[in-house]
Amino acid sequence: MRRLIFAITFILVSFIASSEHRMTRAEYIDTYKEIAIKQMELSGIPASITLAQGCLESGDGNSSLATRANNHFGIKCHTWSGKKYYQDDDAKNECFRAYRNVEESFSDHSDFLRYSKRYASLFDLDPQDYKGWAYGLKAAGYATNPQYPQLLIKIIEEYELYNYDKVTLDQDIVLPPSPTVLQTPVKILPTRKSPLYQISLQREIFTQNGAAYIIAEESDSFQKIAKEYNLFTKELLSFNDLAKDKKLSKGERVYIEKKKKYSPKHLDKHVMDDGETLYDIAQSYGVRLNSIRKINKIPKGIEPEAGSIIKLRK
Repeated sequence: MRRLIFAITFILVSFIASSEHRMTRAEYIDTYKEIAIKQMELSGIPASITLAQGCLESGDGNSSLATRANNHFGIKCHTWSGKKYYQDDDAKNECFRAYRNVEESFSDHSDFLRYSKRYASLFDLDPQDYKGWAYGLKAAGYATNPQYPQLLIKIIEEYELYNYDKVTLDQDIVLPPSPTVLQTPVKILPTRKSPLYQISLQREIFTQNGAAYIIAEESDSFQKIAKEYNLFTKELLSFNDLAKDKKLSKGERVYIEKKKKYSPKHLDKHVMDDGETLYDIAQSYGVRLNSIRKINKIPKGIEPEAGSIIKLRK
């Protein structure tokens, strides 16, 4: 009987001790380095940056958000339809995303950086420029701590995380192009056979996602532009996801061809900014508004809140 009690007690003590074990920083890095490298290959974010941010944001994987919700980067709910976890943060009882596993958290973090306008220019940096990334994240408003870049750099250099940035390069893996490169409009010169060709050639024509557009001038209207390009006004309005005429602002994009159903590869998603609408996104990416609503199951009249990740491809 005593042996049985001793055995049960030993098991309970062992269980409590193991459940209370706090992961060290070295253990965290070793556990998640492969996921960070994989995310670098998919998104272009240096693995060193991802790991260092994970260390800071999750307390080396020991925070309640990390242990109970697999959320290692403190990403809040916004229009998240999955499981949720609530805890006090900037305000009381705030909503955070709860993931099925840690890999989902790392993937969502990559999406949050790659598909947000405010971080787009970071992807133009050299993939091994972890210092540029660290200071760029702070400049773009990722964290309020004024020492955030230095904290990231300290972790990266102390644990030599920069070596993980070289892994994909050593394997000749081509990282995805920068979002700014993919979203830079292309200026075109239509041939005489093209329906877009104009004798005066007074306007510059650009393409986004394979759809041609012009930039509206001060005195422009949809009726005027439609006449100029031999289109029906209603046809031009439909190209721009509008049911009725509206006043054009100088500098506004006006598509003179039908936009595409989906965005190009490597521009799969977009993170909503403050004051941004789905119409703005449709015009920016050259994707039809009804397609965006359909892919994301967003009814007409509903606008997602800032921080929501909008899919642009199936």
